[in-house]
Amino acid sequence: MSIIKIATDETIAEAAALIQAGEIVALPTETVYGLGANAFNSLAVAKIFAAKKRPSINPLITHIESLENAQKLAYFSDEAMSVAREFWPGPLTLILPRRADCGISDLVTAGLETIALRIPAHKIARALIEKSGVPIAAPSANSSGEPSATTPRHVQQSLGENAPFILAAGACDVGLESTVLDMSGDVPVILRPGAITAEDLKPLLGVVGYDLDNHEKPKSPGQLLKHYAPSIPVRLNAIDVKKGEALLAFGGLKFMGIEGGGHAADMPDHALRNLSEETDLTQAAANLFTMLRDLDVPENKGIAVMNIPDHGLGIAINDRLKRAAQGR
Repeated sequence: MSIIKIATDETIAEAAALIQAGEIVALPTETVYGLGANAFNSLAVAKIFAAKKRPSINPLITHIESLENAQKLAYFSDEAMSVAREFWPGPLTLILPRRADCGISDLVTAGLETIALRIPAHKIARALIEKSGVPIAAPSANSSGEPSATTPRHVQQSLGENAPFILAAGACDVGLESTVLDMSGDVPVILRPGAITAEDLKPLLGVVGYDLDNHEKPKSPGQLLKHYAPSIPVRLNAIDVKKGEALLAFGGLKFMGIEGGGHAADMPDHALRNLSEETDLTQAAANLFTMLRDLDVPENKGIAVMNIPDHGLGIAINDRLKRAAQGR
């Protein structure tokens, strides 16, 4: 059975000892909870794939605590260095050419010549990396294909005994996985949208494009077609609610009705969540995975999702929702 332990100096040291011993630990970050292991240890990394039932073609993000240590693992162009200095620590993952002698397990990189690196902004995550003394490979701490875990309880519900040690530090602030920016080629491109947007990157990089559909052989986490999916169907851009569906709302419900009669605002608690009544995309992102999980219950036959504006952080939210819908 999994054990949830509040993050303290003592429990961080306990978690670090488990990482050093080749075990897996669920840890908090500002984006989502991660399931971490020593990125140098292939046997330890294999435990992540087994616990999540994750396809081995899906690479993992390696988390480090300093830019100095990141440079020991990958080659940074001047442009990549500028981006790292501006946005690290923070919810941005960089894909860079890996150093041949970096020692990172091939399971982490899925055998690619690139590596995905991030310095998390969460002080508990960085403390654990520093105390462990090794880079920590960590995908989201949930069964593969399910909505990501943004609280310790989500980790426990999704993974159970497959996450024996959960280092807890409350709910995640961002609530969406990090933006993944591929800087290994001639032109920077976003492979997974997140809290750091193309508009944020523009002052440093100029116009940055997206490549979100490489699901056959992903170069980044989060590119698999079946990803973030609840156990019931998800219907996007809903203009009404069909019989038996729950509603994931965004903004006001004044004009949202139920097929056959009735108002969405009168739906029971198990069938209604609103990402943001104020249409705040940051609030919506933080609520997304928690509310998908709230609605993924036997009383509901599906989830209708109201339209989310496709700009800024809305691009990242819509990417997750599209994969949730396609996952069924």
